[in-house]
Amino acid sequence: MSLPKTLAEDVARNLVMVARLLDEDPEEAYAYARIALRLASRVAAVREAAGFAAYATQRYAEALAEFRASRRMTGSVDLWPVMADCERGLGRPERAMAMAGEPEVQKLDKAGQVEMRLVAAGARRDMGQIDAAIVTLQGPELASSSVQPWTPRLRYAYADALLEAGREDEAREWFGKALEADKDGSTDASDRLAELDGVEFVDALGDDEVVESAEAAEAVGTVPPVDDAPEGDDEGHADDEDGDGDERGDEAAKA
Repeated sequence: MSLPKTLAEDVARNLVMVARLLDEDPEEAYAYARIALRLASRVAAVREAAGFAAYATQRYAEALAEFRASRRMTGSVDLWPVMADCERGLGRPERAMAMAGEPEVQKLDKAGQVEMRLVAAGARRDMGQIDAAIVTLQGPELASSSVQPWTPRLRYAYADALLEAGREDEAREWFGKALEADKDGSTDASDRLAELDGVEFVDALGDDEVVESAEAAEAVGTVPPVDDAPEGDDEGHADDEDGDGDERGDEAAKA
């Protein structure tokens, strides 16, 4: 709203594309974010969007600079956890840990505090302090039976840390709890559980086996023999000048 109408619309269109593409095509989202940044670098929302696009493409130094700029403009602490995670991405977990102890954390809402805990636990793991990471994740939010938006990720992170510590039975339990809470599929808890149980997902039939299965099905009469279709039969494929019918028949045999 601080921009002239036409410019505001141009910037808004680019920000919409950033939001739409951020998960499925982060590089393309980044390109739109750079256009918006070129058009309106003094708008805090643009700097924040540019930060998230850079973060999604692992441009952590650039993301951190954009998040800092947005924070200076707004005075908000909401971006504090992701700023700390950028420090992790830059190979500076000790700085992320220092940020976890700053007064800004107390100003975060519950979701932000949980996010900061996840980042701090990750920093502990980066430094090889797996037991400390496990303790960092423990708390009322983890123990609560209430399911919140952050619950699947918190339980998943706890399970993953337990597994790294060699506590496989506990890890399996918490991957299960993460899966129970994960209605949107935001984690791969189901795959991790299957992996722990020794389940492997492979193609049931290779290409050769598909052909053999089709031939076997034809032999017992479950698939009509393609070559023996009566001439002129509408359901067969004789008199098909362009060959389409024969092609469909071959596909049926393969199926």
